[in-house]
Amino acid sequence: MIEICAVGGYNEVGKNCTAVKVDNEVIILDLGLHLENYIKFTQDEDIVNLSGKQLMKAHAAPDIESIKDWKDNVKAIIIGHAHLDHVGAVPYLASYFKAQVIGTPYTVSVINEILKEEKIKIKNRIRVLNSNSSYKLSDKIKIEFIHVTHSIPQTVIVALHTKYGILVYANDFKFDLHPVLGKKPNFKRLKELGKENVLALIVESTYADDARKTPSEMVAREMLKDILLGVDSKNNAIIVTTFSSHLARLKSIIDFGKKLNRKMLFLGRSLSKYVKAGENIGIISFTKDVELVKYSRQIKRKLSKISNEMEKYLIVATGHQGEPKAVLAKIANREFPFALRENDHVIFSCKVIPTPTNIENRKNLEENLKSLHIRIFKDIHESGHAAREDLREMIGMLKPRNIIPAHGNAEMKKALASLAMEMGYETGKSVFIIRDSQRLSIKTQKI
Repeated sequence: MIEICAVGGYNEVGKNCTAVKVDNEVIILDLGLHLENYIKFTQDEDIVNLSGKQLMKAHAAPDIESIKDWKDNVKAIIIGHAHLDHVGAVPYLASYFKAQVIGTPYTVSVINEILKEEKIKIKNRIRVLNSNSSYKLSDKIKIEFIHVTHSIPQTVIVALHTKYGILVYANDFKFDLHPVLGKKPNFKRLKELGKENVLALIVESTYADDARKTPSEMVAREMLKDILLGVDSKNNAIIVTTFSSHLARLKSIIDFGKKLNRKMLFLGRSLSKYVKAGENIGIISFTKDVELVKYSRQIKRKLSKISNEMEKYLIVATGHQGEPKAVLAKIANREFPFALRENDHVIFSCKVIPTPTNIENRKNLEENLKSLHIRIFKDIHESGHAAREDLREMIGMLKPRNIIPAHGNAEMKKALASLAMEMGYETGKSVFIIRDSQRLSIKTQKI
């Protein structure tokens, strides 16, 4: 028997967590934060040392009380990638279970950086599993990691092999044929799985209503190139802000910064954390070209030192969503001894994540920048999420018997259900829209 519990991420985007019970063994897939609620609660974009109970009460972490009757049966916590909405609750909630935490080398490196930075200790063993490899968890369950592209390195689709069939977990992915960092998706293995018995596909639905294929990260790279190399900035400061975890985007910024012959600074804790995690496992070597400045007092000293020669630097700063405690907001609010000048450039290599908190924070930040007569470049970005045609390809390759939309609100999940219906599935019979804390039994037979 296979039973699925939607612990988190099925009412909205965030705090992703799914529990799968195979007979008497339980696997937890992802243990993430709800970032809007987390930032609202902490006023910070980075991890701070809090209790799991505090975060659950603030609706910033998955409510693992919904699986308290499964607690003693949990064998592993499997993390698909290192974004905080998938991994951020591990420091707070993993110790609740006597289970190992399993992730790719980069994901594990990020977890270890978070634990080290915040001086948090967890009881769980942390195991590395490489992309495109598998691990026998028990006599009944084998875990397989299948490489896929996303906006963070070493993202995987997780396949749980059981005696009843295969359960595939695909939160998050895109099909990028021209990745800036890392390899193309493992289409060969996905097609092979489609010839086997894929019992169920749990899949993101965030952009299921967007009738296109998500463009390659190479497109975002060209957009950045067009601004950084195509707009006259000879006598101006340049500040770029983007997702700290987006190492491919950071690589592009570094490449163009070198062409501009500018010294490069990365300012902020989260940038330092993700860069160090990548360098620890050898997938990047940014610090040969970039100076990392981590803490506010260090940033203050550095900006004071270079305030009269900003045109010689390209700065990457935290705060792309306008977070009040991040570096960019502090610069705009003149909390550092460095004043932006008229016609200096601020580039938002991101989209605003459309939540009330983010919208308000970004509005305030942009108004501050406009009052200083700064040139603002927005939406220099391509998503890391699958759009409707990527999802169609995924379903077509895997040919799952059942589809469970995840990673989205009601409208997003309905959009994915409508795509599945186009492909011959039936809502309520082979497509199941479920909400947080709800459980679903999958009809099985031994194979």
